[in-house]
Amino acid sequence: MFDLPKYGDGVCLARLAALLEVLDIDRARLQRVSVVVTGSNGKGSTAAMCARIGRAYGLRTGLFTSPHLVRFNERIQVNGAELDDEAFVRLQRRTEAAIAEVSKRLGQQFGAFEALFALACLHFQECRCDFAVFEAGIGGRYDPVRLVGARETCVTSVDYEHVELLGHTLELIASDKSDACAAGGTIIYGENCRALRPHLAEYNRWRGCTPLFVRDDIRIDNEVTTSSGQRFDLKFGGHNFRGLELNLPGAFQINNASIAVALILLWLQHEQAPTSADQIEAAIRAGLREARWPGRLEVISQDPLTVIDVGHTPDGIRQSLSSLTAIHGADGWILVTGASRDKKADEIVGALAPAFDTIVATAAQHKGADANSIAAAARRANPKADVHVAATMPEAVRLSREQAAAQRRRIYVAGGLFLAIEYATVARGGRAEDLDFF
Repeated sequence: MFDLPKYGDGVCLARLAALLEVLDIDRARLQRVSVVVTGSNGKGSTAAMCARIGRAYGLRTGLFTSPHLVRFNERIQVNGAELDDEAFVRLQRRTEAAIAEVSKRLGQQFGAFEALFALACLHFQECRCDFAVFEAGIGGRYDPVRLVGARETCVTSVDYEHVELLGHTLELIASDKSDACAAGGTIIYGENCRALRPHLAEYNRWRGCTPLFVRDDIRIDNEVTTSSGQRFDLKFGGHNFRGLELNLPGAFQINNASIAVALILLWLQHEQAPTSADQIEAAIRAGLREARWPGRLEVISQDPLTVIDVGHTPDGIRQSLSSLTAIHGADGWILVTGASRDKKADEIVGALAPAFDTIVATAAQHKGADANSIAAAARRANPKADVHVAATMPEAVRLSREQAAAQRRRIYVAGGLFLAIEYATVARGGRAEDLDFF
């Protein structure tokens, strides 16, 4: 399956529908049990929190996310357990056979993400999941998750990403992501989508989709952020939750948590599941408190304090940097940074470099832009900074640790997912070459 190209031949919806049919996926049930999470930043943590609330409510819950950080298996979970290798191989063989049949009939090539999505649907069906949370890959209009037909979806945030596919304006990007929702459904929009409200109201009007916005329709109050966690009040519909606790770091996670809560409340209401107010509130409190999502402002070492962040759009990077300084303070940091070759390195590095006086520019093994070009971007953004170049990730780990020890400083690794995960892998004694992404 993973020998397939990342993308298949053009728009995937028809051939993917044919694949689900060959696999005997009950699409009516898939729609009934599922919600879909789209957005530029915050999709993974929102999906994880929503799934964790479902589990706390007693639902057998599937979770499909991307990309993985270390192993493919991370992308497909049921009740928090990753798909094990034996089941993966069995489902892979069945999916490959179905792909071969459909490809021969249609004369089209499937992509790896399409295949993995179909495998996830098959696993969730075999496990008889009561509730499933699907995270979109790119956009929503032509993404495989549109085949779910979810009536409850969200757009966590919008930023300039994948513009060659989604469009060069925020309106176009938000519109594409909105199309993951079935006609007549409800779309929850994150806080940074509020400026697009007039456009999104008209865009959704004739599809009968109801737009709801964090801060407007989903009210947040009394936010408190500390180094040990966060707390906030949430009002939505007839619910008024006070003092919700959230262990995921970063002020932006309150937006994501609010979306996750509203998503499952809407789903429960639509399913007309037997509920009690106390049971719902207990599940929401437990789910938010117990949710974990690696890679976002994750502390991977205490000596020296080392924090990684997998954000890879300018807005996401700025939000993470703001939260880093709020949680750990603004002074005494060494920045390790880089960007993927297909990203706008000047914007990414430009969002980070002005806040640091010591910077290590490097390149991830996977799709990393040249370290010297990253260093040049850092010098343009902050001419006063002491900028070092590390051509490889092991060199970046060694150099940043040496600098941290000599200057009694802390290390922040940011600029992209591959950069952050490769740094963490090497810092823990592994090899970046052993990681496998698509």
